Amino acid sequence: MSTSNQKIGQLIYQIRQEKGLTQADFARRLGTSQSAVNRIEHGRQNLSLETLGRISDVLNKQIISIAGSTVSLRVEGGHELKGEITLKTSKNAAVGLLCAALLNKGTTRLKSVARIEEVNRMIEVLRSIGVQIKWLTGNDLEIRPPAKLDLENMDKAAARKTRSVIMFIGPLMHLSKEFKIPYAGGCELGKRTVLPHLYALEELGVEVLTKSGHYNVKVKKHPAKRPVVLYESGDTTTENILMAAAKVEEETIIKMASANYAIQDLCFFLQRLGVSIDGIGTTTLKVRGVKEIKKNVSYAPSEDPVEAMTFVAAAISTNSSITIKRVPIEFMELELYKLEKMGVKYDILTSYKAANGKTDLVDLKIHKHNGSLLAPEEKLYGRPFPGVNIDNLPYFVPIVAVAKGRSLIHDWVYEDRALMFTEMKKIGVDLELADPHRVFVNGPTKWRAADMVAPSGIRPAVILLIGMLAANGISVLRNVYTINRGYEDLAERLNALGANITVVHDI
Repeated sequence: MSTSNQKIGQLIYQIRQEKGLTQADFARRLGTSQSAVNRIEHGRQNLSLETLGRISDVLNKQIISIAGSTVSLRVEGGHELKGEITLKTSKNAAVGLLCAALLNKGTTRLKSVARIEEVNRMIEVLRSIGVQIKWLTGNDLEIRPPAKLDLENMDKAAARKTRSVIMFIGPLMHLSKEFKIPYAGGCELGKRTVLPHLYALEELGVEVLTKSGHYNVKVKKHPAKRPVVLYESGDTTTENILMAAAKVEEETIIKMASANYAIQDLCFFLQRLGVSIDGIGTTTLKVRGVKEIKKNVSYAPSEDPVEAMTFVAAAISTNSSITIKRVPIEFMELELYKLEKMGVKYDILTSYKAANGKTDLVDLKIHKHNGSLLAPEEKLYGRPFPGVNIDNLPYFVPIVAVAKGRSLIHDWVYEDRALMFTEMKKIGVDLELADPHRVFVNGPTKWRAADMVAPSGIRPAVILLIGMLAANGISVLRNVYTINRGYEDLAERLNALGANITVVHDI
């Protein structure tokens, strides 16, 4: 019996269960018998590329990555969206929590984790060094570290596909005095220096040399002799130094920390592990770690504000009214205020707590604007929290594109992301590139359909998809792996709101 067939069969079974399909339902949609589905799921059926493609289409999920194959989206635009959508938990929180699970010698259970490519790559890396990870019902993840990690066997290919791999240094410094990890990868958004990470970790006795495609890490752990001032108030930098401080018993003071949503989730999780943290939600954190951590813990990360902004942008760009449920309002308030000043109407329907018991959530209804929006009088720009979320900023591009007047968007963080915004010209946006960081958008836009390859940045790719939803006619967005890095079943979920998107597997 083929081991690969068994693994593929188990994956098909898990996805079918998540979709709420019985074997009979799945067989009917696949155009085969229930007994054939049973054989497939038990690994007793040889599967052709054509069959795998059909299964992927039925489940709306790529089952296996085949060399040379790509996934594209065929978009029939011009449809009004309606109904309600429930947000998934934060991708950025999930990857940080996966790293933090290495601090715990007990079993960690993360609840309702988004099944996205970024998470999958982190799981591949963790498994390659000996961590036992399995998916449970409800998209829960169970994580069991081994007695000793096999760091020499780290999956370099998976590690290089995500920038988050740099966050392994914080927890691994407590487990090994010398190790190496591959250079961080991810979106091609510019240089995205890791120096702020290295400067911060130096304060706790970590020396990092970069050579031959790796970060070579040597550890002589000691308490910080002074407050750790972050060279840059970045999310992953803050998470890395938090994990580094989590097993230092003396107090570590972190200044200029990011207070963003993923950092707060990480702090709440570390508190569950027994780490003392004061100042959560501020730029100064006081951390008193514990030498040994061995606890069986369960933690539910909060919902994703960037996903909330995605659906807000889709509604506004298509002149639609939808309700977005479980919005982490603290991390959307400024975005909504700026939209309000443009003329966007919305209602907060109800308020409640996230499953972590900490984060404030609301149900948000966006109303149709019927072409009444005006360009913002001031420029739009991102900044560390509190501010317009740096990952939310791109979603203002399709929004201002439907407003009357001239808008300036200043994306100062990444060298190349604003350059990717210029792809919006191909679907009708009147956009001028002022320099590598600033674009002017003149609205309102007369959207048009196009056949394009998705850019390598997650947000630039998604805003193209949003524009295609607004454009009458048939558009194709090719090779959308980059979207799958940050979103789970985005096409299917937009379709649930009335979009008409077909997932196409090109082999």
